[in-house]
Amino acid sequence: MNPVPAAGRPVLARARGLIAATLIGVSVVGAALPMPALARGPESLADLAEQVTDAVVNIAASTTVEQRSTRGGPQLPPGTPFEDLFEEFFNRRGGRGGGGGESEQQPRTQRKSNSLGSGFIIDASGIVVTNNHVIGDANDIQVILHDGTKLKAEIIGKDSKIDLAVLRVKPTPERPLKAVPFGDSEKLRPGDWVMAIGNPFGLGGSVSAGIVSARGRNIESGPYDNYIQTDAAINKGNSGGPLFNMNGEVIGINTAILSPTGGSVGIGFAVPSASAKPVIDQLREFGEVRRGWLGVRIQNVDDATAEALGLKGGARGALVAGVDEKGPAKTAGLEVGDVITRFNGNPVKASSDLPRIVASTPVGQKVDVVVVRKGEEQTKSVTLGRLEDNERPQLANARQPEPENAVRQALGLNLSGMTDELRRRFSIKENVKGVVVTRVDPNSTAADKRIQPGEVIVEVGQETVSTPAEVTKRIDALKKEGRKSVLLQVADAKGDVRFVALGLE
Repeated sequence: MNPVPAAGRPVLARARGLIAATLIGVSVVGAALPMPALARGPESLADLAEQVTDAVVNIAASTTVEQRSTRGGPQLPPGTPFEDLFEEFFNRRGGRGGGGGESEQQPRTQRKSNSLGSGFIIDASGIVVTNNHVIGDANDIQVILHDGTKLKAEIIGKDSKIDLAVLRVKPTPERPLKAVPFGDSEKLRPGDWVMAIGNPFGLGGSVSAGIVSARGRNIESGPYDNYIQTDAAINKGNSGGPLFNMNGEVIGINTAILSPTGGSVGIGFAVPSASAKPVIDQLREFGEVRRGWLGVRIQNVDDATAEALGLKGGARGALVAGVDEKGPAKTAGLEVGDVITRFNGNPVKASSDLPRIVASTPVGQKVDVVVVRKGEEQTKSVTLGRLEDNERPQLANARQPEPENAVRQALGLNLSGMTDELRRRFSIKENVKGVVVTRVDPNSTAADKRIQPGEVIVEVGQETVSTPAEVTKRIDALKKEGRKSVLLQVADAKGDVRFVALGLE
């Protein structure tokens, strides 16, 4: 008998258990395994699909670019990787067909690239939602209705950070449009049934169904990842299409898939309606997204960092690793080393929560920010600024210490006071102050945490240090307090800081 793959054993076990229970009797199954209604799925989704299909559209986007003619040389298909290579080769040899090189005016041709995707109508006046990556930089966008009617679309606004775009079409009197409403994605639970409709591989309107596999997925596609994961079949061309709940409401916008084959393997991702709707409303009103800005650089809090900070309740919140000198956080009194645990009444469970919560808060709004500072909870009042795409956080400078040249060892690190020679050797900027790491024991926890020679220890246990002696003194004090780990604030040569928790045992 051939061995059964490990992944298949639970399935076989469940199937055998069901067969055995059936042979024993229905009453036993009912008593031992009570099943909720619709546990085996709805009998049919035909009525629901018929109800919403007319509001789902196909998107055809084309981009036209000009290029020089390739006459006189080999005729290559447009877009081939070798096209630019042959163009440069023939230009160097005096131009096409023996002409006068670059001085000869070559005729220009146009090359068109096309993309297909999906979308849906949210307002019968002609407002259509899709993914930003579906339309890209297209200069010709067609919205194709379920009956094949084609309508030219214009872009109202688009947002690359959450991958959404809002289009407008002009409906005709003889063909009024049908719109679908948004639902509340916050009410979704893993296991809820959902239905996707879209244009997979250009086939046209296709319906697939599945369940919500998970919520709050971060697939590292952008700063505000918060995806719904579903096993409903989503393929290339479904991008921008709606994910419906069983009430016919849009609770997600299909955006991405995880697939080694290029086709659906049951792992698809949709932007939740709770994240999409505020962005869509701003795109409709302003043609752009106006996001709130706090002005901090943050990192996650792990168990060791939480212990080193004396953070009650375990690892949670967003650790402030940098404060913009001109940002709202600086004005409100937030400091490097603070742990933000609540923002405007919303709990911050992990650092990835904070950018999303801040961005969705209106610009200019005054909010309360709860921080833990040296083990004590404090509340700061912050008036949010507006996030600009070109903004980069400025880190607060550490206090200027008195240098000391003596080298000491601690935590698997060789430490030295700051000197001009060390600044030159490691290209450390003048505004970076602290104790220089000159060597890292490759077998130490510090090496595992990727501390590198040339980095600078700015703080130990949330106290500024300027000499190796201060580092060891602070470590000894923490050991006497019974601490099992110490939190270091470490700066690189440019001055960007991060927090690293190292064990003291």
